Amino acid sequence: MVLINWFTVAKLGHHFLLEILQEGDTALDGTMGNGHDTLMLAQAVGARGKVYAFDIQTQAINKTREKLAAANVLDERVQLIQDSHHKLSEYIVGPLQGAIYNLGYLPGSDKEIITRTDTTLAALQQTLELLSKGGRLVIVVYPGHPGGQEEKEAIEDMASRLDARQYKVLKVNLLNCPPSAPGVILIEKVVEKV
Repeated sequence: MVLINWFTVAKLGHHFLLEILQEGDTALDGTMGNGHDTLMLAQAVGARGKVYAFDIQTQAINKTREKLAAANVLDERVQLIQDSHHKLSEYIVGPLQGAIYNLGYLPGSDKEIITRTDTTLAALQQTLELLSKGGRLVIVVYPGHPGGQEEKEAIEDMASRLDARQYKVLKVNLLNCPPSAPGVILIEKVVEKV
């Protein structure tokens, strides 16, 4: 039995967010995909919370809508937005208590449609600005597809240059797996000391 696999690495991002999200919070799924992260966020913030979920593909919107309906959480708490995540500030005023980006491509779809480094970095910067004190941003990176390694390196470079007085950054990788294995980057906005 394999206890740790690539799916487990992605689930680690859920753990980081479930530690802090509460009923009534506002959260972001920057890459809706098949709706797994959107559903987790919707359940975490409860009926009084709000989730914004982005994807450019109609297939992602439809799959996510089905997943939410099956779990009885397809209601006003979740806003499914068919647009690029780099335009998120056009839709969200803030603040956000939690956000997740599961990068790469939509499983079971056209692998030519992938997250791009330039739009991802723009979206992450906007997310950091909207993040409340104590809020967390989780980024699941997949360097194993074309463009994935470049995207991962650019995100790590951006995260490593964040002011440590404002953000704490954690990187989790599988050390004994190929460099193409996914990893998780957690960025937490520092709570000001009283």
